[in-house]
Amino acid sequence: MNGRAMTPGNSGADVVVVGSGIVGLGAAYAAARRGLRVLVVDRTESPVGATIRNFGHLCIGAQSGEARRYADASRDLWLRLSRDAGFWLRESGTLVAARNDEEIAVLAAAANDDDGIRMLEAEELLRYAPLRPGAILGGAHIETDLQTDPRAAAEAIVRHLAALGVEFRFRTAVTGLGAGRVDTSRGAITAGHVVVAVNHDLDQLLPEVAERNGIVRCALDMMRAAVSVPRPLAAPLLTGWSLVRYGRFAGTPQADRLRERLHAERPDLAALDLNQMYTQLPDGTLIIGDSHASAVQPAPFQPEVAFSAFLAEAEALFDMPAPRVVERWQGVYAKGPTEFLIERGDQGALVLAATTGIGMTTGLGLAEENLAAAFGWAPAMEGTS
Repeated sequence: MNGRAMTPGNSGADVVVVGSGIVGLGAAYAAARRGLRVLVVDRTESPVGATIRNFGHLCIGAQSGEARRYADASRDLWLRLSRDAGFWLRESGTLVAARNDEEIAVLAAAANDDDGIRMLEAEELLRYAPLRPGAILGGAHIETDLQTDPRAAAEAIVRHLAALGVEFRFRTAVTGLGAGRVDTSRGAITAGHVVVAVNHDLDQLLPEVAERNGIVRCALDMMRAAVSVPRPLAAPLLTGWSLVRYGRFAGTPQADRLRERLHAERPDLAALDLNQMYTQLPDGTLIIGDSHASAVQPAPFQPEVAFSAFLAEAEALFDMPAPRVVERWQGVYAKGPTEFLIERGDQGALVLAATTGIGMTTGLGLAEENLAAAFGWAPAMEGTS
């Protein structure tokens, strides 16, 4: 396994993971399943970043290329973890509501490859989603996708990994990396291997890596609302604004035409860089969002215009009275010119990040595949927790 074994009692581990977001948890899970001693270090008290500030939408079937490979691997790991760690996850797929001919054309082109996308007539879609009958022309069902509650899932995964023997050192800041060593605010830790998975805080720990790879932060506005609907939403729901973002759809000629129409008709929503989508949690509340703004350090101030637009668009699409807002928050994730950052740092640490907004979808597979490749690990045995 090429890991340097640590003797009991040492302040160290075979694998030290910096960061307890989904990529860091995936790295710890990959190492623990191979019987290695694992230590996770995080400056916060629990996972509080992008891993808990999202829709809980595991959007596997809308990915392509490398992202689809990681997403497929992640799907298997999510199913295993939900069973073993005991958190809510459903194999719901994803619904897409199409409101114009251009959106239908994007979906039809994707469905033609016969890879898990099924077109829906408007009447069928209305059986799965409480939408206004006159608001849609039709839609589709992306069959492979999953949904979870990100806040509950992250906490459950931490507990499960701790039960597997992974040590967590929360409220501990990493101050530097050396050969076989991680320096922290609570002392040095010896390490056989080091994995850095700190997402958008990469520039605080390894600024030269962040700058070399063009990593900035993407801030998003999101909200959760109490709603009164005639029936639950059977799966996460995407719209045309989602189709011009996700890899499987976004690069097609049909998506180019859709993008032109959306931007011409609603420049106000285009200015928000909107991804109009929805997920409904087990308690019935609806997560609504989201906007996007990129900068090295985005302002923490959230303009009300974004939230007003979210609510107006939700009321126009769903057959329901005005939602009652329960929570608002700002999500932040690492953004770069490519979908992933995979690099060996100057001190030999493996640096991993999903550098678009698909970390929950791809993070477990990203960690599993790249730790195995970098450290020369054999596949984990089937049936290993």
